[in-house]
Amino acid sequence: MSKQDKPNNKPSFGQVIGDKETRKLAAQRDRSSALSGLGLFGLIGWSITVPALLGVLLGVWLDKHVKQDFSWTLSLLLAGFMFGSFIAWSWLQKENQEIHKKSDDEHE
Repeated sequence: MSKQDKPNNKPSFGQVIGDKETRKLAAQRDRSSALSGLGLFGLIGWSITVPALLGVLLGVWLDKHVKQDFSWTLSLLLAGFMFGSFIAWSWLQKENQEIHKKSDDEHE
């Protein structure tokens, strides 16, 4: 059997270049999603931390000026933490919906 008789199973030059470009674009998308994931973790952390710290600051001020049998600082720390957790949860839900929407759009 000569070379001419064997079927040509090698992909064309254009197919090789196209496959490489497809893999390159997929890797870029994955990298950007990883970076956006890190940014999302930072956003979640700050969305919980800022309300909790504001609650502590307001609580310290109230403890000095308004006498009660309970600690304003601890109460407002807990309230700030709960409020921040709600903000983070709602942000995650929104991001999750956008991810599923993009995924559904790509499959169509």
